[in-house]
Amino acid sequence: MKRCGVILSGGKSSRMGKNKSLLELNGQTVIEHVMDTMEECSDTLVIITNEPSRYTHLSIPLQRDRFHYQGPLAGIESGMYYHEADVYFIAACDMPFVHKDVYDQLFNQLGRYEAVVPVYDGQIHPLSGIYKRSVLPVIQQLLNDDQRKVKKLLDAVQVHYVHDFSGIPQELVEKHFFNMNHPEQFEHAKTF
Repeated sequence: MKRCGVILSGGKSSRMGKNKSLLELNGQTVIEHVMDTMEECSDTLVIITNEPSRYTHLSIPLQRDRFHYQGPLAGIESGMYYHEADVYFIAACDMPFVHKDVYDQLFNQLGRYEAVVPVYDGQIHPLSGIYKRSVLPVIQQLLNDDQRKVKKLLDAVQVHYVHDFSGIPQELVEKHFFNMNHPEQFEHAKTF
């Protein structure tokens, strides 16, 4: 089963005030931290960005959204459209501490479902989920209908929601779902 890691880096970072993915943490940019984990999980990687010139120093394929500025659902669509795989591991560029153990636990529960999406601390995390290629036509139809919310996709396909991460150290799980949108969160990330 071929796996593709899709890193979404298409947002405007307006709350952070600068490109979140290029901020430096422990000697690496945030996106490089994400890449390191996604390389462990996947056979191939792609970064979806509307500013590819910012990432030419990285050694992985870069693709623009096919549905321009339509949010993360469009990023997922582009990753699937441009890269043939059976399953897609999704990561947002503002989650610097994603971890292979969490993705492995999700993947092991995919089974007959079209998607497996983590739920942590009462919040659904679709941009840290795993999706089968079979959802691509559904995403395309939603985008063609100007339906951009990832929640619409989850309502339209067979999703397994994972709440239990026992067997993985709590600190690691907590860090996996840590997300930085504001400068204070970036400062907090530096303490990890």
